[in-house]
Amino acid sequence: MMLESTIIEIDGIFVGTAIVLANVAGRRFYATHDRVRALHNAVLPDLGSLRRRVARLFRATTP
Repeated sequence: MMLESTIIEIDGIFVGTAIVLANVAGRRFYATHDRVRALHNAVLPDLGSLRRRVARLFRATTP
């Protein structure tokens, strides 16, 4: 069951959502942008870690 979600934008572009689930420690990432699709369903310990990881991948794959 989803308890909370937070939109993640990188450089003004919506790339996905960080989701808090009832039985999962940390935040699960739901990717909506192709450049961060590799992290879809990744679970990281906190929102800050998740945002940094997503931003790093997003910027590394900039066309």
